[in-house]
Amino acid sequence: MSADQRTAQIVRRTTETEIELRLCLDGSGQCRADTGLGFFDHMLHAFARHSLCDLAIQCRGDLQVDAHHTVEDVGICLGQAIIQALGDKAGIQRYGHSYVPMDEALARAVLDLSGRAYLFFAAAFSEERVGALDVSLVREFFYAVADQGRMNLHLDLVRGHNAHHGIEALFKSFARALLMAAQRNERVQGIPSTKGVL
Repeated sequence: MSADQRTAQIVRRTTETEIELRLCLDGSGQCRADTGLGFFDHMLHAFARHSLCDLAIQCRGDLQVDAHHTVEDVGICLGQAIIQALGDKAGIQRYGHSYVPMDEALARAVLDLSGRAYLFFAAAFSEERVGALDVSLVREFFYAVADQGRMNLHLDLVRGHNAHHGIEALFKSFARALLMAAQRNERVQGIPSTKGVL
């Protein structure tokens, strides 16, 4: 790992979850995820691969209750890691967008690393679960990421009838939009805002 790589480490321990998360924004897409939820781990791998982040997550959650705390708290930690790794955001592109198709599904992500948290989420799924994951938790995950990452994030599932495909397209489109927004551009001088702060 080189000195100029943007990294973060988050540890979160509550009565509901114990999480250790490491993130490198300037990685190669490597991922180690162990949340106890196979499909969720699969989505985190997809996020890492397509954002070119290196991500390591170890989570022990109260899955005997349900998956809500695990999914939400991993989102909280990922958002905190993103904002920590970005630092003062000098020289970044700031905005990112991506369309990602997956078979019949098409997802769109548009984001602004603005320092202001907002999530717009428009996705309807025909199935209630994919593996052990309640599909309603997908929105909870992205809400936590946007809130703790202090980003303006718009996610739309434009079309799709297979929940696995739709969710995976959302994760990949978010990943590629983040890759674009977090990218450093030598033409960007200082903080990319007329206010001088993000």
